[in-house]
Amino acid sequence: MAVVSHGLDLIECARIARVFGEHGPRFLDRILTPAEQERAKQFKDPIPFIAGRFAAKEAILKVVGTGWRGQIAWTDMEVLPDSLGRPVVTLTGETARQAERLGIHRILLSITHTDAMAAASAIGLSD
Repeated sequence: MAVVSHGLDLIECARIARVFGEHGPRFLDRILTPAEQERAKQFKDPIPFIAGRFAAKEAILKVVGTGWRGQIAWTDMEVLPDSLGRPVVTLTGETARQAERLGIHRILLSITHTDAMAAASAIGLSD
């Protein structure tokens, strides 16, 4: 495997809390898949989780080199834990097509957060 690209993102949890407070479920429907939304419900305070997923998806878009344009959708990217709790990235739609064009077949992802900040680092790998 070879590293194709890397992406990093950092977000303030207060920013996510503000947008969520203004737009509620509509905001979640836009940025999280149904499975990610179910996962968020498991937390007493879902804001750090939501912020972490937001940062993860921004980092993934940096890996595929697109940013938010064209047919890219937040829900083209799903980040769920495996049996050990490691975040696993599943791409669909235009994001998957762009990754394929770049030869990216796997994305390694690390997410971290505090009550104040969330960060994610993504690495795109080829076979």
